[in-house]
Amino acid sequence: MTAPTILAPHLNHLNKAVVMVIGDVMLDRFQHGTVDRISPEAPVPVLRVQRETTSLGGAGNVVANLASLGAEPILVAIIGNDEAGAQIFEHIHRLSAVTNGLFQAADRPTTLKTRFLARNQQLLRCDVEAVQPMAVPLRQQLLDYALAQMDRVTAIILSDYAKGVLDAEFCQNIIQAARERHIPVVVDPAGRDWSRYHGATAVTPNRSELAAATDMATNQDDEIEAACWQVIDSCDIDAVVATRSEKGMSLVTKSGNHHHLPTVAREVWDVSGAGDTVIAVIGALIGVLQETDMAERLLLSAMLANVAGGIVVGKVGTAQVTPDELALELYRQDRVMERRSKRVSLEEAIDQVTKWRRQGLTVGFTNGCFDLIHPGHVSLMRQAKAQCDRLVMGLNSDDSVRRLKGPSRPVNSAEARSDVLAAMESIDLIVVFDEDTPMQLLESLRPDVLIKGGDYTVETVVGADLVQSYGGRVYLADITPGQSTTGTIARLENEKKIVNG
Repeated sequence: MTAPTILAPHLNHLNKAVVMVIGDVMLDRFQHGTVDRISPEAPVPVLRVQRETTSLGGAGNVVANLASLGAEPILVAIIGNDEAGAQIFEHIHRLSAVTNGLFQAADRPTTLKTRFLARNQQLLRCDVEAVQPMAVPLRQQLLDYALAQMDRVTAIILSDYAKGVLDAEFCQNIIQAARERHIPVVVDPAGRDWSRYHGATAVTPNRSELAAATDMATNQDDEIEAACWQVIDSCDIDAVVATRSEKGMSLVTKSGNHHHLPTVAREVWDVSGAGDTVIAVIGALIGVLQETDMAERLLLSAMLANVAGGIVVGKVGTAQVTPDELALELYRQDRVMERRSKRVSLEEAIDQVTKWRRQGLTVGFTNGCFDLIHPGHVSLMRQAKAQCDRLVMGLNSDDSVRRLKGPSRPVNSAEARSDVLAAMESIDLIVVFDEDTPMQLLESLRPDVLIKGGDYTVETVVGADLVQSYGGRVYLADITPGQSTTGTIARLENEKKIVNG
């Protein structure tokens, strides 16, 4: 089974998750405008503000991601008695199925990050915040509330942005209470001292955060693994899930497993908030996979989080991901992997053809350069598949094409050509060969039927005698008039000459 196939069924479990998010909630404010001049007062641009938007940040964005996934979030955090706090309250109120554990602090402001943007370029960010630890009575209120909710949660997320909520004593109270109830605790860490997360199930740092906390290099796979092991050993944490931007994600577990998951992002627009998406997916899935051991739960959760992170960095600004988006991306990946799995070596093809024959399936074979796919090729493949149960394509390598067609060919590489051919449902296997003819493939595979275009005769088809000698047959497909790669390239060259005068 492919990874997308394994992950897809677990999307149905996300709406069973009840995840408590404890930490630093903040308001992200965006002032959008234009810059037309420089201030006469100082050499700075003058932003003419045209609109303002706000969104949840920090622990609030984790909650927004959980709600978007269909999970039930419980938010435990503090806001100030101010406009920003009121806006956070309104944002939370608009989210579905969120249990609101917001506590108001009279002695500190709501964390507010205001970004000034012109044409989507950030000019300046202004922060309003307090970073001192909470007052003892307020900390006790949050702790009592969290403990009262704990018996109904499937997982806990500690979203630490170093704003004073998650001090060492508070973290340890939560982690120890969760361990007694066998509830996984996943931490988005901050700062250099992670001893306050001692005993957590997993931490999800980015590469630079991991480097800062361990004073170790984190550029290569082995360096990442070594840094993760230091965290696991020193903090008695079950696993580290390290996000690595364009290099994807790495999972290292106390049980000795390590996995480096390649990035699945197709396009990167904005990485802000991607870590919140990652930890939301991990927190949602890890708590509901009760029938699997922790190592497998961590791997499945990290794999799905990696997919979600790849989606969200393709969006502008802090964003969330939905189960439908995850399902669509998993389907896309599965199709891509299916296409790539069709290209095999000759040895692999022999093994697969043997298995097909044991199942009583007939095997067809056709071959060619297929440099520029045109309707004639599509028709040939459709006719070929109608003659057999499974169709094997022999594809000339780049060197083989050059020898047969000249130094200007192929237009497309063998890898590109095989990718296009693999997208055709009629083709089941593709084998690239370096020789001028496919005789070695025919001798090794011994297909039941050999298919070529009707511009050949049986006598001129390479390998026809061989196939007929063991009882196979040759089929000549109807050709589509006016369709040929050589003709297409010649027309393009003529048009180019006309354009260039």
